[in-house]
Amino acid sequence: MFEELKNQLSLSSEDWNDYKAFFERLEIPTKTSLLHEGEVSSFAYFIEKGIVRAYYNNDGKDLTFQFFSEKSIFSSIESFRKNIPSLVCFETIESCILWRIHKNDVEKILQKAFEDSEMKTVFLDKIFERTFSYMKHFFSFIKDSPQQRYINLSKEHPEIIKRVPQHYIASYLGITTVHLSRIKSKILKEK
Repeated sequence: MFEELKNQLSLSSEDWNDYKAFFERLEIPTKTSLLHEGEVSSFAYFIEKGIVRAYYNNDGKDLTFQFFSEKSIFSSIESFRKNIPSLVCFETIESCILWRIHKNDVEKILQKAFEDSEMKTVFLDKIFERTFSYMKHFFSFIKDSPQQRYINLSKEHPEIIKRVPQHYIASYLGITTVHLSRIKSKILKEK
């Protein structure tokens, strides 16, 4: 599975041998906080197994805005890159196997990446994928009903529907768990 990360980053076997020692394998239990709001992010993670949610606190209420599952790379990018306090939190939803890399080691890889145009493109694409995901989620709140957001989530990410607790899905959709239950009942009746 760790080879998947090598492939995602488009690293040669020689470069990969130099960099794989930078990663630390972690087995993390469910409901473990990986980063709290206000902390500076020093690590990026690759998920071998499990699901992690990204959320922020709004007057004491957790609002989930993204899920990461197998083969995903995640970090509080702004905090990680600019050394500023994170606006977001990360928490495991399932027990996870993660590969963690420190910011200083990422910098070493980025130096090499920006010398190689193909590798630079891969890194930038990874960052923009996440940005596009945020934009898509944001625009869905403007143009789609909660029911349509649920339908889209179930089509695009059925593993989230199957594996993530309903209260996190409701938070992600911007609705209550009661409203989510009504939407699911309505969809079942329409089938």
